[in-house]
Amino acid sequence: MPNIKPVSGAPQAIATTALRAQQARMRIIAENMANANSVARQAGGDPYRRQVPVFEPVKTEAGQGVRMSRVAPDPKDFRNVYDPSHPSADTKGYVKLPNVDTLIEALDMKEAQRAYEANLNVIETARAMEMRTLDMLKK
Repeated sequence: MPNIKPVSGAPQAIATTALRAQQARMRIIAENMANANSVARQAGGDPYRRQVPVFEPVKTEAGQGVRMSRVAPDPKDFRNVYDPSHPSADTKGYVKLPNVDTLIEALDMKEAQRAYEANLNVIETARAMEMRTLDMLKK
């Protein structure tokens, strides 16, 4: 006889892992946007480097979800601006600016927000289906 497990709450459990992952992603994006103009504290030093969330699948009781495993630095080059009067300028007069593009961060934030909303809809729909099933069983 096959072993059949009840799946009550399975979609909610999987969607919850995705909600947490997207929430962490939005926090990283907000941090990148907040530091988009942060330069080095000492002359010739490196400014803030953009951070990128790295996700991995995670096993749950209900199936396979997702989680943010770590935050990795973005290896893209820094932007250089010629401003010899700036305190962070190197010996040639160039100031390194963060490798953060606020337009890309805004688009990433919108994508993360929509993914969060989609997973929230999964939870709400699963809950509504369970309630409807209970109502049908009562009759």
